[in-house]
Amino acid sequence: MSTKITKQMAYDAPAEAVVAMLDDVAFREEVLVRQKVVRGSASVDGDVVRIEQVRSGHDLPSFARKFAGDEIVVVQTETWTSPTSCDVEIAIPGKPGEAVGTIELVESGSTTVQVVDLDLSVRIPLVGGKIEGLVAGLFSDALDVEHRVGKEWLSR
Repeated sequence: MSTKITKQMAYDAPAEAVVAMLDDVAFREEVLVRQKVVRGSASVDGDVVRIEQVRSGHDLPSFARKFAGDEIVVVQTETWTSPTSCDVEIAIPGKPGEAVGTIELVESGSTTVQVVDLDLSVRIPLVGGKIEGLVAGLFSDALDVEHRVGKEWLSR
């Protein structure tokens, strides 16, 4: 079983500007700060963007905290296969969950839409589906923060 996460985030900027933003370590680190992670880092090495973050497990419901612990490490790797598309892998080391998918940038006139399409799976008997829903919500909220930061970033 898996949970599908699809998000479309529109920016009033050409694709070239959105690509430059997504390739900027300072942008990625600002997103981490605004997402209020415990600690995190971002790196860009050619066509590969890697974001490592540690999130607090204290706000999780008790049934999920039992599996997640006090801190949750999340490692996101984006491998850009073209200037406007990439493969995404999100790992939660030491935990039975992951997400894989794509990001596509679609330009139309002076607007670019970032389309994030992920399949999330949590392999825990009985409560996996419930935890998937919780994690999907957390991922969606994190993308909302990234979108807000991105709109501000591009308007500067």
